[in-house]
Amino acid sequence: MERIDVHAHCVPPSYREYCLQNDFAGKGHPDGMPAIPEWNAAAHIELMKTLNIRKSVLSMSSPATHLTPGDDQEGRSVTRRANNDMSQICADHPDRFLFFASLPLPDVEGSLAEIDYALDHLGAVGFQILTNSHGVYPGDARFNRVFDKLSERKTIVFFHPTTCHIQANTSLTKVTPLPGVPAPVMEFMFDSTRALMSLLTSGTVERCPGIKFLACHCGATFPPIMERIAEFSPILLGPGNGISGEKIKQLLQSRFYFDLAGVPFPDQIHGLLRLVDSSRLLYGSDYPYTPAALAGSLAQRMDSGLEAHFGSETAQAILLENARTMLGEPRV
Repeated sequence: MERIDVHAHCVPPSYREYCLQNDFAGKGHPDGMPAIPEWNAAAHIELMKTLNIRKSVLSMSSPATHLTPGDDQEGRSVTRRANNDMSQICADHPDRFLFFASLPLPDVEGSLAEIDYALDHLGAVGFQILTNSHGVYPGDARFNRVFDKLSERKTIVFFHPTTCHIQANTSLTKVTPLPGVPAPVMEFMFDSTRALMSLLTSGTVERCPGIKFLACHCGATFPPIMERIAEFSPILLGPGNGISGEKIKQLLQSRFYFDLAGVPFPDQIHGLLRLVDSSRLLYGSDYPYTPAALAGSLAQRMDSGLEAHFGSETAQAILLENARTMLGEPRV
């Protein structure tokens, strides 16, 4: 079946080389993974042909583009170079690629400038933001001006997981609860859940009606604890200021999309479907951090699961038409 891939990564050679030369991402092992993968447009397009992907929306993965805590100048430079590179790739292959631009968060002023530049000069269709930016989660009041700007520009915001970081006074600690286990195996799921909780309990989602939110990996671990978050939200927000489970469901159904990158079948998808319907589901490959062979087998598993659970017409909508709706393209 034909599909649009909303969770696909670009690793510009200049970015990869910069990370390796400067020992970012742990000597080339981002978030504990074996390596920063090499990437080129030709190999990506070959995978797209194999999996019948009409278009891929490129974005940066963790650790994204603000690499050194406190060094906003470097963050702005690396971000601008990565966004320029992705824009050029899309210009070279307009029938194949779109892109979500990066922002140099937690640098607010740099991010405000990059929003306008990426939309007005580079052709970005949205923005990728990490689930935490050096320990600052997206609902934090320090980011209010950024999300207000994104809402004003009526754009898509794609949240990609990263390793959890804890801020304590002036120090920043990377959290690795299970030494030797790469963060994407489990910790990415928990950090995605923290980001969703932060967005929903802070009022950011309701305050910013112009944003379409895109969450990763079938909602991560958020669905089974959604009611717990709602029940205890008055403790976070003060008496009389909680958010109900029904309100969370309404916001998820009306304001969020969820990509199915990873392993949503046979089990994970059922929890998410208790919160949203099939119109909010999208295809994602996570290539090249998910290698081509594994991306192919996961796509086959997803196709089978979608057809068995929804039937072929709804499966095709999930793989293709829902993404067209999110991107503002006419449905066919």
